[in-house]
Amino acid sequence: MSASERFSLQPSPDKWQPAWRARGTLREQRFDLPAGVSSVTFDKTLMVGVDFSGIHFVSFSAHGSRFESCDFSGTTFENLSMGATGVRGSWNRRVSWPQSVFRDCVFRRTRFAPLTFFGNVRFERCVFDGSRLRDQTSTSEAEFVDCVFLGRVRDVNFWGRPTHDQAALGRDRNDFTGNDFTGAELDGVAFRHIDLRAQRFPGLPGYALLDRVSARVEAALPVVERWPDPRHREKARFSLEFLAERALEYNDDHRLVSPSELGRKLPPALREELFEALRGTTSDISPG
Repeated sequence: MSASERFSLQPSPDKWQPAWRARGTLREQRFDLPAGVSSVTFDKTLMVGVDFSGIHFVSFSAHGSRFESCDFSGTTFENLSMGATGVRGSWNRRVSWPQSVFRDCVFRRTRFAPLTFFGNVRFERCVFDGSRLRDQTSTSEAEFVDCVFLGRVRDVNFWGRPTHDQAALGRDRNDFTGNDFTGAELDGVAFRHIDLRAQRFPGLPGYALLDRVSARVEAALPVVERWPDPRHREKARFSLEFLAERALEYNDDHRLVSPSELGRKLPPALREELFEALRGTTSDISPG
């Protein structure tokens, strides 16, 4: 795409397609929707320093586009596809899947659509501050590099390995490194095939980034066996086995652990005791 290509926003040539199509380059200005228009497909566009704040999109779709230093504060999306496979019916005929890139963009109090389709998208140095990042599972092709997450992040999957379409993507790994979660509240967040040591977690309250989880679990089992209630022992053993299996399967025996993962039906005091037992086994399993 030429950086000098004139920007246009026109009705789609496909009569069945309600979204207007954006093409070309737009720089350092407010993005204004025409009256009555709330659905836009960005097709190979370049947006630099564009203000999207406070806009309500019924549909927003990006295909092979770049957004640099754009502001999405307070933007609302009912339907959102951040790395769409194509336009004009090309989804089923694609041989490649161009990536959309969001670089140095701000998503502050942004209302992401439920079950946003992230698709082939890359976020670099973006800020997600109090965004409605929740219940997001269509993320297996998304890349995040040097991004900052603030506020609550709930029920989101992050993937270091695409689960399908690797040929169309042209890669078998997703970049996921340098991301800062120290100011985030994580609830039900899963990191799969991701190097947790390459992210920033220190200081995250109520969490511990643990190495050699399977050995820690073995060392913590005697604590569980001292509990008087057999139901509590059974729940704790199941949670520990699950924790060790997932750590080995997804993160080279590393795991970001919180007390809430250690048996939600356990009394809080027992969860905390088990959490501290896992954290306290470092000297027993350290190399040498």
